[in-house]
Amino acid sequence: MIFHVVGARPQFIKLSPVLKAFREEGLSSKTIHTGQHYDFAMNELLFDDLGLPEPDFHLGIGSGSHAVQTAGMLKGIEDILINEKPGLVIVYGDTNSTLAGALAASKLNIKVAHVEAGLRSFDKRMPEEINRIIADRLSDYHFCPTENAVRLLAAEGMKGIFTGDVMVDALLEFSRTMEQPSYKKPYILATIHRAENTDNPLRFKAIWQAMTDLAKEINVIFPVHPRTRNLYSGLMNEAGGVTVIDPVEYTAMLSLVKYGDCVLTDSGGLVKEAFLLKTPCVTVRTTTEWPETIEAGANVLVDAAPVAIEAAVNKMKTISINPAVMPFGGGTAAKQIAAFIGENVFC
Repeated sequence: MIFHVVGARPQFIKLSPVLKAFREEGLSSKTIHTGQHYDFAMNELLFDDLGLPEPDFHLGIGSGSHAVQTAGMLKGIEDILINEKPGLVIVYGDTNSTLAGALAASKLNIKVAHVEAGLRSFDKRMPEEINRIIADRLSDYHFCPTENAVRLLAAEGMKGIFTGDVMVDALLEFSRTMEQPSYKKPYILATIHRAENTDNPLRFKAIWQAMTDLAKEINVIFPVHPRTRNLYSGLMNEAGGVTVIDPVEYTAMLSLVKYGDCVLTDSGGLVKEAFLLKTPCVTVRTTTEWPETIEAGANVLVDAAPVAIEAAVNKMKTISINPAVMPFGGGTAAKQIAAFIGENVFC
């Protein structure tokens, strides 16, 4: 038996094509949902949109500090693994759910596979960087979304398997049903959720100032993370011309990306989706785990300063994205992962 450990929106998206490929390969598996994303719009609504079955186990961990959240996940995952005795645990991405799944499985001598292995931002101030480094160190199998990720793992003494990115698989599958959003064009799509930006009021308020200044000239659509809304509810109520909305389903988000003039974000996943949908992107971070998007001229990094953000957005929204090289594979990552596990891993 194979177990998948997921808990956050990007992981549900990655899980969808993998489960489909597993069914086609005849592989049996079960899913543990840690409950890291506990808001309805970021959980059940997304499961429905992706056509995912209900998870076999739901820990309901919810929010908390990194230590509290990860500890709760560790105990819950360990209890399930001891009882179920799977032969392989698959973890996805770089969240606390990734870390907890890899730790719990490895300490029980259960083999671990990491989907989206080998990414590095080289910025350990980011909890995601710590999570992905530890997950890679504990994993037996490393499924890499890019050739660069394979090279980075090799430099650290680990063997990566280039499969391409499962998010390409998901995008190709679900973009077929995209409809043009009802928001007036032109518009910018903004998402800000990382702790480095939301836990620091000065940084978030600087980003918000840039968004409100941009909104004087162009519509700014801001699907706000529940945690961010709670932290800055007073600021959100002022609106400042920004169209603040609740999180949307995956396909609706793809549509917002595709038809937008530019994406302003601190999300790793959205950077890739913008690249794949040929929408220019501005990332409010000083580092990225997706350097391929920078090299292709489809994405720029900018610090949390209003003038810098506005200048970057105004420049990027005028360019056309036509990458000569597709670094994320051709949409067969999930099939390659399922085939490898079916041929090489006894479960």
